[in-house]
Amino acid sequence: MTAPSPSGNLRLFVDSHFHSPYALSAYVALLEKGLNFDLATVDLAAGQQQQAPFAQPSLTARVPMLMHGDFALTESSAIAEYLEDVFAPPQHAALLPAAAQDRARARQIQAWLRSDLMPIREERATTVVFERAPAPPLSAAARAAADKLFAAALHLLGDGRAQLFGAWCVADTDLALMLNRLVFGGDAVPEVLARYARGQWARPSVQRWLALGQARSQAPRT
Repeated sequence: MTAPSPSGNLRLFVDSHFHSPYALSAYVALLEKGLNFDLATVDLAAGQQQQAPFAQPSLTARVPMLMHGDFALTESSAIAEYLEDVFAPPQHAALLPAAAQDRARARQIQAWLRSDLMPIREERATTVVFERAPAPPLSAAARAAADKLFAAALHLLGDGRAQLFGAWCVADTDLALMLNRLVFGGDAVPEVLARYARGQWARPSVQRWLALGQARSQAPRT
């Protein structure tokens, strides 16, 4: 594949139910950058991600996948970094903080949310967030994971700030999603964190994603 020009066409592939937190992150990143892009869906239940037209360019057979010209990239944090490099500030809005230590912290938060807290992810699936599916009581393991999440988030947000680093970054959306697994699951969440998560969820780019899922759920079945 050849390197694309910044003006090349952009297409984002997401799950057809609009339930993937990582697809949400990539979608929000594109909107926050102010970029024009096409949106395509992949039916994960039908195994479309394993079929050659998607699996071959993606390398990992996972959503989201960004196509920029003939360059394909998966993993939402990699997509955000790529967009930040190719569509760089100040010409385009920033996805990550400008200060080196804040930027590193944002990357740390993103990596941690993707690699840890598995009991929360298992017991508070994104159907709880996007469809308000009923949620049973948390197990002891999930409560311990929630306490770990709260301790880290309170260290960063306990003073009541609306964003992690004074201005929005993509890690805010990722952290709000994790917190909202518990908020929408009816679990006890420190009010300062619940307020932060609600504020991030009201962001227009996030609301655009939620509207896509609502439109799909209301569409007549054929």
